[in-house]
Amino acid sequence: EVVLQSATQIAGVQLPAVGSQSMAVGATFALAAGAAAAAAAGARRRSCPKGAAAAEASRTCLRANPIATFETTMGTFKAEIYLDKMPLTASNFIDLAKTGFYNGVHFHRVIPNFMAQFGCPYAQDPRSPRSGTGGPEDGTSFKILAGPEEGKEVTRRNGGNIPDELTEKITNAPGTLSMANTGRPNSGGSQFFINVANNDFLDFFNPRTPSKHPVFGKIVEGYSLVQKITEVRTVNDSPVKPVEMISITID
Repeated sequence: EVVLQSATQIAGVQLPAVGSQSMAVGATFALAAGAAAAAAAGARRRSCPKGAAAAEASRTCLRANPIATFETTMGTFKAEIYLDKMPLTASNFIDLAKTGFYNGVHFHRVIPNFMAQFGCPYAQDPRSPRSGTGGPEDGTSFKILAGPEEGKEVTRRNGGNIPDELTEKITNAPGTLSMANTGRPNSGGSQFFINVANNDFLDFFNPRTPSKHPVFGKIVEGYSLVQKITEVRTVNDSPVKPVEMISITID
């Protein structure tokens, strides 16, 4: 088993934090990429609300969730972004991707049978000791692209962070994209991780640990590549041969 350090033990570092809890690794890694893709693809069509909100939301319901294409130096994978269920978190990610924030950033923390973490601007330098501590520029903003608050402008504050969106109970299953944070409320910004195991102990609605990591997307193509990224040779969980994100495009 692997015991992870608490976020409070590493000041300012954004992690999937589990305190002093330990996690077992093993059979949960068995989910096939095809099954993950099929399940995600089947859920892409947005569900339409009933009643008074139906008319107002009808044009949103006609749209499929966006697909993000991640081009890395090890290959390409794709993910559905849950704009329908997680409009604030998804809109933040889409804004950062479309403005090129993630281009040239390296995966700074990868652990086999657990996850691959990415999105810190300091990781433009794959050897930066500050990797894992950064986020978007404070005071930057984006607009929510869907949902009841569509069109609302959100400003990133307190180090480029966004409000926690702890609404939809989507578990940290293999292939899901989940927000990293420091363990404190509203401390997520640009960093996220991709689960390659059943990490339900990271769910905000799981009472076993204090971890609160909301899921906002899922791999629909290239899951095996993400697995390979987590299996590269590392020193202190950082890839020895840097894995760079060349670009993220949104369709």
